[in-house]
Amino acid sequence: MEIRGSTVTLINKEETGKDLFNAPIYKETEIQVENVLISPVSTDDAAIAQNLFGKKAEYTLGIPKGDTNTWEDSEVCFFGRRWRTFGFVIEGIEEMVPLSWHKKVMVERYE
Repeated sequence: MEIRGSTVTLINKEETGKDLFNAPIYKETEIQVENVLISPVSTDDAAIAQNLFGKKAEYTLGIPKGDTNTWEDSEVCFFGRRWRTFGFVIEGIEEMVPLSWHKKVMVERYE
């Protein structure tokens, strides 16, 4: 049996200028990332996220090896909903991890 992830949409925000109040204006670009593992967070991870970040973690995303996108404080879409990543991306040494994923990040519901 082969483990296979899902395709998620990563929303990349690029600053394109400033408005009249000097606040940044962003352009959103959707990036399709294949083979992302999506798993519900454990009770322990949910409690740690709540204590450290004050956020309710719902899923952990396993990021495939070789991916160079920015996942910290980003928005992602999967399961027909929009989510926001939070916390640090936890990264293993790519050559030392036996499967196809070496990074993970938690997401909270965002709409």
